[in-house]
Amino acid sequence: MATTNDLKNGLVLNIDGNLWTVVEFQHVKPGKGPAFVRTKLKAVLSGKVVDKTFNAGVKVETANVDKRDFQYLYRDGDDFVFMDTDSYEQLHVNPAVVGDNAKWLLEGQAAIVATHDGAPLYVELPASVELMITYTEPGLQGDRSTGGTKPATLETGAEIAVPLFIENNTKVKVDTRDGSYLGRVN
Repeated sequence: MATTNDLKNGLVLNIDGNLWTVVEFQHVKPGKGPAFVRTKLKAVLSGKVVDKTFNAGVKVETANVDKRDFQYLYRDGDDFVFMDTDSYEQLHVNPAVVGDNAKWLLEGQAAIVATHDGAPLYVELPASVELMITYTEPGLQGDRSTGGTKPATLETGAEIAVPLFIENNTKVKVDTRDGSYLGRVN
């Protein structure tokens, strides 16, 4: 348990059985009436953002969320298997928890897995990953200066838009947040 005075960004609260991360908070002391804390909370599982106001000094229940470094090993049926880089324990993660990050996962890749009471909540990937292009149409001669893009398939099976000069078997850097092309890797 903590009070509203202990709130800080990134703190995970347990409100009505749901886990919420504090995105923003502001202590407000109006000239008339009691002080209060205005917060913006994000649901850990769904990503929904809500505004909630607490009276000053009220106790709020905090949740113990453990974020640790893991390495992605392989798929086991539907599950993704991650290994804790410190204890070498393996953790099976449901595809719903991995979500859209699955299309950027390569075997041996580092990731952060957040758990609560031993159950995985979400998987955080680095901001960018380096992946090989397995197939893309050849660019047309003379189209190189237009700044156009073409679809390309990555080694994970994901499809992104790349500039026309990119060829097959080229290693590229991809933003994991929006799937955009960031550049070639030498």
